[in-house]
Amino acid sequence: MKQAPFEAAHAREWAEFEDFVDKKKSFDPAEMPARFRRISQHLALAQERCYSMDLVDRLNRLALRGHHALYVNRRRESQQVLDFMLAGFPRLVRKEWRLVAAAALLFYGPLLALTAILQIYPDFAYYILSPQQIASFHSMYDPANRRIGMREADTNVAMFGFYIWNNVRIGFQTFAGGMLAGVGSAWFLGANGVIIGAVAGYLTQAGFGETFWSFVAGHSALELTAIVLSGAGGFKLGLAVIAPGNLSRKAALIQAARPAVRIMYGAALMFFGAAFVEAFWSPNTEIPYNWKIGVGIAWWVVVLAYLAFAGRTRAAG
Repeated sequence: MKQAPFEAAHAREWAEFEDFVDKKKSFDPAEMPARFRRISQHLALAQERCYSMDLVDRLNRLALRGHHALYVNRRRESQQVLDFMLAGFPRLVRKEWRLVAAAALLFYGPLLALTAILQIYPDFAYYILSPQQIASFHSMYDPANRRIGMREADTNVAMFGFYIWNNVRIGFQTFAGGMLAGVGSAWFLGANGVIIGAVAGYLTQAGFGETFWSFVAGHSALELTAIVLSGAGGFKLGLAVIAPGNLSRKAALIQAARPAVRIMYGAALMFFGAAFVEAFWSPNTEIPYNWKIGVGIAWWVVVLAYLAFAGRTRAAG
């Protein structure tokens, strides 16, 4: 292609790109990476085809300015993510404290109740857990194991991937269940509370308490809190379905989705952190039991203090 038709074909795109880097918004910033790649391709073609130096210089300047704009934009996005996690997310959790409290009650209520009940009536575990599940837990938390909470053949990296997948599944079910007028979220919160409580109660009563609690202590604060927050996000969606107010249900859902999804973003990062701890810290039997329990308590203090106080300012209160 000769230079004149090449310029004619792409002149408008180049002008829009110039407007964007001059901060005269001409397209959605989300289009920037794709448009930058096309500018770079056009520069390479102009150089390869030996077009005029004026055109090559213009495209080179556009590519350099585009690279700078892209870098600044990505750095700004990274700062926004950091600001959200340091301040915006805990503020949002506090704002939706009623939904968080309801989710916590539905989750921790059966968990704590079953843990206590099974100390008195241990056989009740067989109404909740199958014999195969109980045998598997016996194998995983046997004090003689070199690593606990996982099979000997599993690697830490493989388990890290498994825990991420498992956490994402639980979080998504609990969150998306809110679309069923909140009933799905309530079900998954209660069901997970029952299962975890049954496992904790049975293993504690059966004499596997030290290995079980040393395994779960480190990641429990992040993982269990993330489950509750996923439920709170689901309840936010459920309320829009049940009580849309003066809006249509569609409009109410759209309005509720923004804070609900933002809660889920924070919960997802907590799930990721929990999976990392669960894979690389929790199974290690070389770390003394008291240290593991101490670290677990410290994590609970940090998580609760973060949600209660992070992001507070004199203006925000």
